[in-house]
Amino acid sequence: MTTQELISQDKSHVMQTYGRFPVALERGEGVYLYSPEGRRYLDFTSGIGVNAIGYGDKKWAEAIYNQALKLGHTSNLYYTEPYIRLAEELTERSGLPNSRVFFANAGGEANEGLIKLARKYASDKGNPGGTIITLVNSFHGRTVTTLSATGQDKFHKHFFPFTEGFLHVPANDKAALIAALENTPNAIAVMAELVQGEGGVLPLEPDYVKFLREITESGDILLLVDEVQTGIGRTGTFFAYQGYGIEPDALSFAKGIAGGLPMGGLISSEKCADTLTPGDHGTTFGGNPIAAAAALEVVSRLTPEFLSDVAAKGEYVKERVLARKIPAVAEIRGRGLMLGAALTGVKPGDVVNACIEKGLLLLTAGSDALRIMPPLVITRAELDEGLEILFEVLEKI
Repeated sequence: MTTQELISQDKSHVMQTYGRFPVALERGEGVYLYSPEGRRYLDFTSGIGVNAIGYGDKKWAEAIYNQALKLGHTSNLYYTEPYIRLAEELTERSGLPNSRVFFANAGGEANEGLIKLARKYASDKGNPGGTIITLVNSFHGRTVTTLSATGQDKFHKHFFPFTEGFLHVPANDKAALIAALENTPNAIAVMAELVQGEGGVLPLEPDYVKFLREITESGDILLLVDEVQTGIGRTGTFFAYQGYGIEPDALSFAKGIAGGLPMGGLISSEKCADTLTPGDHGTTFGGNPIAAAAALEVVSRLTPEFLSDVAAKGEYVKERVLARKIPAVAEIRGRGLMLGAALTGVKPGDVVNACIEKGLLLLTAGSDALRIMPPLVITRAELDEGLEILFEVLEKI
């Protein structure tokens, strides 16, 4: 089918829940995507942080193929090698001693698991029904409960009643958090993205992150870190919290872990590794052998040298943007290859559409920002190619 035929069929047969751009994609190679007509696009989106090692990767495809021939799925009532090997890799990479993994399918489900973990931990300690504190501008998923956890008013409509037990406080505001804890004697956890992606690519201040760790430790309150978008090398360390020099009590992950196949999960520290017991939680496809095989291939690529280069490429983009001194760019922020360009006097959606016309795919974030999240394997030459298109658009729009 042509692009226009696909768009027409979509409108006829698919729920219109996405504000899609007028682009259809048929295949990918490296960091480039191609339409049915053969139009090439340089991808600065990586499927919103999913396609970490790009497109058409042969070793990744072979890992999927070989596992599919052996075993595609089985119930979680049985053991399989791929998810166990992956769990071992993830616990080691987390740096959390005696940690354990629960596998899920996507970010929202992973964060639901974090919330259940916190509530069961508190219940076991004699504090059932407690409150979880989250941050304004956060985004934790699209289930009814994770929408309740999300600190953005625009998501809080239509779907009432929401799950109770959440309180939102401004990010980077120590006084607001102290007040919230003092006025919420049944607080059981603080849940935070260390770089708020959907909120505008807003990194938390390092001093504030350390404060979060200190204040939660002092009150036996769990610190939950949402690494759905920031994790698996995206910010230049395997998990974003490692770049901030802290250790959470538990974290979620998803998006980039399996390089394009659905997978997510959570990792608990020793403190709450035994909290969820048989019957407390489960999922049909979590730890699927094919997804786990794909994830093992992705994780094998994320060596210290590779991660260091991701961080360096992020700094390279920032330096290039700042050196260009484009009036429409008010700020360039973020970590690693999770970057946001805050715009002034220009609508991010207009910039994205203009870049599409020139063969570059970008994302928006929050109300005023462009989000730059290419595959982690992108080269500096490919970054330059995309940045030149972006600069040309920003200087003319």
